[in-house]
Amino acid sequence: SRHERIHTRRPYHVDRADKFSLDDDLVNLEVLNEDTIIHQLQKRYADLQIYTYVGDILIALNPFQNLSIYSPQFSKLYHGVKRSSNPPHIFASADAAYQSMVTFSKDQCIIISGESGAGKTESAHLIVQHLTFLGKANNRALREKILQVNPLVEAFGNACTAINDNSSRFGKYLEMMFTPTGAVMGAKISEYLLEKSRVIKQAVGEKNFHIFYYIYAGLYHQKKLSEYRLPDKKPPRYIDNETGRVMHDIVTKDSYGRQFEAIQHCFRIIGFTDEEVYSVYRILTGILNTGNIEFAAISSQHQTDKSEVPNPEALDNAAALLSIGSEELQEALTSHCVVTRGETIIRTNTVDKAADVRDAMSKALYGRLFSWIVNRINTLLQPDKNICNAESGMNVGILDIFGFENFARNSFEQLCINIANEQIQFYFNQHIFALEQMEYQSEGIDATTVEYEDNRPLLDMFLQKPMGLLSLLDEESRFPQATDVTLVDKFEDNLRCKYFWRPKGVELSFGIQHYAGKVLYDASAFLEKNRDTLPADIVVVLRTSENKLLQQLFSSPLTKTGNLAQARARVTAASRSLPPQLSAGRIKVDTMEVMRHPEETTNMKRQTMASYFRYSLMDLLSKMVVGQPHFIRCIKPNDDREALMFSHERVLLQLRYTGILETVKIRQKGYSHRILFEEFVKRYYYLAFKAHETPLGSRENCLAILEKSKLDNWILGKTKVFLKYYHIEQLNLFLREVIGRVVVMQAYIKGWLGARRYKKVKDKRENSAITIQSAWRGYEARRKYKEIRNRRTDAAIHIQAAFRGYIVRKNYARLKTSPECVADPQLTSSCSTSDFGCEEDWQQTSNQSSPVVPDFLNKQTKKNNLDEISASPFILKHSFETNDSQSVSQSQTVADHQLSSLLTSCKKGGSENCLEQKLRTPRRRCQQPKMLNSPEDNMYYNQLNGTLEYQGSKRKPRKLGQIKVLDGEDEYYESLSAVESTPEDDSFLSSPSPPTRDVSFSQS
Repeated sequence: SRHERIHTRRPYHVDRADKFSLDDDLVNLEVLNEDTIIHQLQKRYADLQIYTYVGDILIALNPFQNLSIYSPQFSKLYHGVKRSSNPPHIFASADAAYQSMVTFSKDQCIIISGESGAGKTESAHLIVQHLTFLGKANNRALREKILQVNPLVEAFGNACTAINDNSSRFGKYLEMMFTPTGAVMGAKISEYLLEKSRVIKQAVGEKNFHIFYYIYAGLYHQKKLSEYRLPDKKPPRYIDNETGRVMHDIVTKDSYGRQFEAIQHCFRIIGFTDEEVYSVYRILTGILNTGNIEFAAISSQHQTDKSEVPNPEALDNAAALLSIGSEELQEALTSHCVVTRGETIIRTNTVDKAADVRDAMSKALYGRLFSWIVNRINTLLQPDKNICNAESGMNVGILDIFGFENFARNSFEQLCINIANEQIQFYFNQHIFALEQMEYQSEGIDATTVEYEDNRPLLDMFLQKPMGLLSLLDEESRFPQATDVTLVDKFEDNLRCKYFWRPKGVELSFGIQHYAGKVLYDASAFLEKNRDTLPADIVVVLRTSENKLLQQLFSSPLTKTGNLAQARARVTAASRSLPPQLSAGRIKVDTMEVMRHPEETTNMKRQTMASYFRYSLMDLLSKMVVGQPHFIRCIKPNDDREALMFSHERVLLQLRYTGILETVKIRQKGYSHRILFEEFVKRYYYLAFKAHETPLGSRENCLAILEKSKLDNWILGKTKVFLKYYHIEQLNLFLREVIGRVVVMQAYIKGWLGARRYKKVKDKRENSAITIQSAWRGYEARRKYKEIRNRRTDAAIHIQAAFRGYIVRKNYARLKTSPECVADPQLTSSCSTSDFGCEEDWQQTSNQSSPVVPDFLNKQTKKNNLDEISASPFILKHSFETNDSQSVSQSQTVADHQLSSLLTSCKKGGSENCLEQKLRTPRRRCQQPKMLNSPEDNMYYNQLNGTLEYQGSKRKPRKLGQIKVLDGEDEYYESLSAVESTPEDDSFLSSPSPPTRDVSFSQS
């Protein structure tokens, strides 16, 4: 569809060689007049070059078609480069504002102006898109939220008019907040003067706000119309028109349905909860159902002006969606309370009065809902305090306000819109012409004076007190008997100037000579729209709603600009905490209190729409004057919204009333940048002085910087430097180049310092790693040595136990088959009994002769049998270590002799059976370490000693006091000496030797 949006899909290619005759900047034209400017714009428009510079101002013509010049590739192309390097583009203007903000740490303001349908809304979209690209932040979700703000707000604030399919019906000022380094950190939107009257009535050929059609189509395609009590055959009265094609478009076209899905996506991305979105939908559908409520007059004996609701179904639907009682709603619509001398009187409303109350409630619902959505967006997009303080950050403001309008019938809304455009034009004139020429005079600069059309007298006619048009309107609105005719008469009597006239023969009309041309206004309903009365009874009923959002809308007060103030969470939380059984009583009490004191609900000194409008302009200007302005003038090439159609007359008219010709002249001859000496030196002293120097802000230092930069056409005044519009860009490029070289040097130095610091840390870590590895290897070697030693000791013990068991069983078998035991069986049985004396003899003999003997031989044999037991067959040391058969046979002979002596001693003690019993169940004794002497042991020790010597070389030598000296009486020394002195030959069999290991018997 063709409307104000500039679409972005058609291929677009620029061949610079073929366009050499076209100037990107109109200031460069040698012949400067209206014809040459129109010729240049027409040629560029035919080549799809819709953007043209006028110095630092951008002219944008609406192409009414899609162009592919807004992709991310173009965003990269217009990022921090010289403006003349690329064709004119709106991205270049956004980049200029962004670079100025980052370079000078100063707020910026981009002002988009033009008449309705010129492309302001889409231009604002593109600027936001490029600024989010330039201010890339780590939080990608925040960037997505900011990009979704405009589509959501436009769905609620834009509508289709006779000349624009997507006309902004409110003023919007979007502030994008950045950190000092240039990263986007949040956004804030301010809305002004929503055209609420569009909710209840639209002019011929116009439509209601987009959101009503989006939600109706979305619910229709989702089969949810019955859930929201909407008819499926005929649309509600508020969105129906004279053509009757609304339902046909909703059923046959899917564009509305896609837009509804897009709005749901916006809600979700920005951060609205499902409960909040559901409440918004119920309020919107409640407004549509409220519009279907009808009224009929009834008469009785005492009253003839009473009204009633003939279609209670519509009343019930509206009450159910708004979560209020239908009876209370009907009573508030058909009657009102009047307090006279402390008494409350209930009076009925006529049919017309009831319809006005119904429409007033619908407008209030929509206006407050729109303000709540804006406030909620600001809450969700506010900067994170952990990232940056609001005071230290900077912002770029983008003004997208409704354009100048001149319809066949112009009412109160068109008057406010055109006054706002007059204010924007006055700001443009002041910044471009008036302030510049005033500074020429104060600084003693001889510059050519450029004549321009000053609209300040017209603004004074509108805004001055007490005789301005808006003041007269407020004064007349306070008189109950005033009419629209008396209002126009008052205008005629008090506004005696060349800008106001009253046509003859038209009673309720008056004309205004605006900067953009003459406009004829129809004064019908001026007083009613200015009063914007909302009865207190409606407020009371809506406050009793069970919908928490609806309660909040009518519990929060309105600001001076007519917008909803931030909700007080404390009051809301208190109301939620009341138990259900007390809610009805609370509602009645609140209602009676409001009836007794209506001034608490509706301010007796009511704010009118004119007062709201006045404060809105003041608030808007206070935001604009803070930042450095950047102007974008949108031009509408034709009234038919046809692509590639250039209307010479329409474009020339717009160029005249926007002052483009005068702007070109002053940019050619004037100096758009005026900077104080001190500020200029502070900004650019890097270009001529060393970094450590702090030059003074003097005329001489400014001259040195300018000469070093090799600029021309500049002038030094008494206290300021006067520069052309292109000088600032060149100085910024020079400064960026110098700073870039410094950054490279810093990078090299930081790299060298980092490498040196890294080398130190690396060496330290390597030494630490070697120490840790050494300690670990030592620990592993000791652990492995311990494991091997324990394993060999266990193996030796098992071998000894098995061998001893074998010897004992063999000797025992021989003992049983000996002639003595065979001849005397009593001897065998007696040896089997327990005899403590025999055990003592055995133990005593064992202690003196061998380390491996039964314990029961130690007591009784101390005196008599030491010599006999000394050669006991249980001396296993030699038999375990020797492998030749001769030693085994000799050992066997000694064993036979000792067994005979043992039997004799056992007989004397009377305990022959002790031998068998003790040999079968020997007792274990404490084990001593086994000394390893095999060749494999030597090899292991050699390897282990090598490792220990290497580890010892890494350790500090012990002090002398830490060394333990072993004397001859040390047990460990004696044991070690005994092991080292053990004979390796067979001669040890003839004489006893010290024990090598004290092990016990075990049964195999």
